[in-house]
Formats: sequence, C-alpha cells, structure tokens
Amino acid sequence: MKTGAARVKGVVLQVIVWVIAAVIIVPIAFGVIGGFKDNAQLSENPFGLPSPWVASNYTDILVSENFWRPLFNSTLIALVTTFVTVGVSAMAGYVFARYAFRGREFIFTLFTIGLMFPFAVAILPLFILLRTMGLLNNPLGVILPQAAFGLPVTIIILRSFFRTIPAEVEEAAILDGCTPFGFFWRVLLPMARPALATVSVLAIVASWNNFMLPLVVFNDPSWWTIPIGVRQFQGQYSDDTARVLAYVVLAMVPALGFYAVAERQLIGGLATGATKG
Repeated sequence: MKTGAARVKGVVLQVIVWVIAAVIIVPIAFGVIGGFKDNAQLSENPFGLPSPWVASNYTDILVSENFWRPLFNSTLIALVTTFVTVGVSAMAGYVFARYAFRGREFIFTLFTIGLMFPFAVAILPLFILLRTMGLLNNPLGVILPQAAFGLPVTIIILRSFFRTIPAEVEEAAILDGCTPFGFFWRVLLPMARPALATVSVLAIVASWNNFMLPLVVFNDPSWWTIPIGVRQFQGQYSDDTARVLAYVVLAMVPALGFYAVAERQLIGGLATGATKG
C-alpha cells in the first residue's frame, strides 16, 4: 500500500511528465494546425482551429519537387552514412573488444577524444580538405565527414556490448570451425542486433538533422537536403507563414515515422546496454 509520500512523489512525477509532453506536443500541434490556415487566420486566431481548412498548403508542397528532391537526398545520405558508420565501427569495436595488442587502449583513447572535438571548429579545414579532394557538391563530401564524426560514440557503444559476449561463445564457435571473421559475421553481429539498431538510429537522426555540413558542401540546389530545403523554402515564402509551417511539418514526418518504427529497437538497445553495463 502506498504511503502519503509515495503518492505525492507519484503525482509530482506525473505532473513533470505532462509538462514535458506539453512542451513537445504543443509546438508540433501548432505547426500542424497552422499549416491548414491562411495568413489572415494565423493573424486573427493563431491558436484556434482553421475555418475554413486550407489543405492546399500541404497538397501544393506534396506535388512540388522542392520537397521530394531534398527528401530523397537526405534519405540517401542518411542511409549511406549509417551503413559506413555502423560497418566500420562494428569491425573496430570487435577488434578493441576481443583482441589484446600493444597500443590498443591508446588507439581507443584517440577515438574517445573525438567526442570532445567540436564540429564547428573543424568546418574550415574540412572545407579546404574537401575542396582539395574534389568532394564539394558531391554526396561523399557529406557522408564521409559525418561517418568520421559518428565513429567515436558508435565504437564506444559497440565495444562495450561486444565485451559482454562470453568468451565461451567464441571458443565454441572456433571449435565448430569458425574463423575470426566468421565468428564476427555469423555469431557476434546477430547477437548484437539491439546495439546495432541503437547506433543505427542515432546515426540516421544525426545525419538527418545535420545542417551546417550540407550547407558548406552543396552549392548545387539539386543536392540540397531537408534542413537546407526548409531554410530555402522559408526564404522564398517569408510572407506566407502558413505555407512555411506546412513545409516544416512535412519535413518532420519522415524522421518521426522512422523513430516510431525504430523506437522499440532503440529503447531495447539502450536498456540492454544499461543492464549489461
């Protein structure tokens, strides 16, 4: 039976949760509903329901290449970035977790130091390097730096998970004829599926929200990503706030949909890591 203090604590926690939920939901609801208004309705009644509902703000964007082209670019860059980041990190994490060699901890420390390296500081030398390599206006100019900056946290997560796999599993696999790579590919990766899902979600979200790097690399509008598309659309329709709200809402839909699908894997992976850690 709950005591009075436990009930008060429960009520306080519920109030905090509702306040946090309101801070997140209210701006999204304002954007979604505001996209169905015209500018006159937004000025006269910004928090009321549309009357009439103006669906053309959304439909005009959905038939425009200004939305689908950045969406395709963001999707392509996010998927390739995630594939490179997770693939390289999984192999590096496997070596750091399962093999003892001279300098292992030093090299691993170098990767962890990468967590403290601010992206903004590197943007100028990175731009010069990409220009020298001819990667400006090239998706690889965004994919490779994003993967490099995503390696430290991904390696740390996967290394921690790989170290929790018992050595007996590896010994049994070797006795069954597995090579080191066979153990990594056929045993370790399937067992690490929750951790791989977690780092994949983190890599995709980081790539999807990246604004500065695509802005620096892409001068060609045909390679603009969703964040740059939002900025360009906002500049083009600065006097049409309702249409801008509709574009922002549609730009959020793919990320929200992906998170809704992957939420269970993300939470499961984090919980597994926390339990084993």
